[in-house]
Amino acid sequence: MRAFIFPGQGSQYSGMAKDFSKCKTWFEFLGRAKAVLKFDIEKIMDGDEETLKLTENAQPAIFLASYVAYEQLREFGVDFDFVAGHSLGEYTALAVAGVYDFETGIYLVRKRGEFISQVVKPGEGSMAAVLGANLSVVEEEVKKFEQLYIANYNSVDQVVVSGKTESVKQFVEEMRKKRIKAIELKVSGPFHTPLLNEAKELMAKEIEHIKFKPPKVPIVMNSTARETTDPETIKHFILEQISGPVLWYQSVNRMLELGVREFVEVGPKNVLSSMLVKAGHTARHFVEFFNEIRSEELEKSFR
Repeated sequence: MRAFIFPGQGSQYSGMAKDFSKCKTWFEFLGRAKAVLKFDIEKIMDGDEETLKLTENAQPAIFLASYVAYEQLREFGVDFDFVAGHSLGEYTALAVAGVYDFETGIYLVRKRGEFISQVVKPGEGSMAAVLGANLSVVEEEVKKFEQLYIANYNSVDQVVVSGKTESVKQFVEEMRKKRIKAIELKVSGPFHTPLLNEAKELMAKEIEHIKFKPPKVPIVMNSTARETTDPETIKHFILEQISGPVLWYQSVNRMLELGVREFVEVGPKNVLSSMLVKAGHTARHFVEFFNEIRSEELEKSFR
């Protein structure tokens, strides 16, 4: 069985629009995105990194690129049995699975980005990746700092902490003293922490009257690492992940338990597929195939 997985914030890069314009469906979905967003997302995607990394810009940019990549695969008849997305990528996964349409999805991720930026001003929150450390050690260290939380369980040897900027900086210094590798991330907020509870409440009002349909394949949710096809359950947990941790490696393990043997990362960069390959799993990245193999060979390579 195959799972399509979708990346989150941090996978954006300047020049995205130029790269993804090679996809046949790019201009159709770019036009549809502009109609919803009311601004030139293409210009931002190919502009300076600082503007692109702003949450309210990065999120619709990543959603658009990932969805266009999915549409290219769909045209080739590539099927899938499960979907999952890392953080923001969960919204893309829901659109691909038919829970809502493209327009609703890009609208929601734009609002999500706006609400997060509204609640936490630039410089007030940050994140850091911890590599190669024992999880129990990280969990104990996090408790020592005010408003600091584990935000992402990415793999058995990589977690991300998130919280107030000063706490993150102090934590990184403490890790380095213990000879544990910790790297501050270039992000604009304390994602997946209770510091975003207000953003979650604003988002709840936004989706309250949006009808979620049952997905055509099960989605493994960030907040539970469990599969579901129930629209109300999906609506609840898509909100919970705004202020709660992403259980990513637990989600991967769950998909393996369910019989998934191939993961295809659909979107910019190859962060998720690289982590999976490092862990010994079969994972491929769409863009590698798109750039390196002619379209007819791409179709064959998935069969």
